[in-house]
Amino acid sequence: MSVRWYSVVIDCSDVAAQARWWAEVLGWQTVYEAPDEVVIVPPHALAKADSIPVEERGPGLIFVPVPEGKQVKNRLHLDLAPRASDDQATEVERLERLGATRSNVGQSGKEGWIVLADPEGNEFCVLSARD
Repeated sequence: MSVRWYSVVIDCSDVAAQARWWAEVLGWQTVYEAPDEVVIVPPHALAKADSIPVEERGPGLIFVPVPEGKQVKNRLHLDLAPRASDDQATEVERLERLGATRSNVGQSGKEGWIVLADPEGNEFCVLSARD
């Protein structure tokens, strides 16, 4: 027997703003919102929820408040990838327009990914385009 990956929890100061930002970035939808927690999931999780076996359902993102601000580099981060027909640079520009900023976590500049940070400073990577 094993457990299933249910969600990724993101600590933040403004749960509503962070959840809205990530929902816009990913094209996901809010399924639960309270002052101390917001949950977003991919659209197919709502449209096909009954037809997707529980073992095959992907994780959602949950945003919860913490009193302190981010202080050091994340030990865990999300990797995002444009689709094969899309362009990494174009996607990075879109994310920057939404409020992402470039982040230096020690990369050399020769990597195939770009490190960004969300509006509260949580790092994530935008990989090269792929399926």
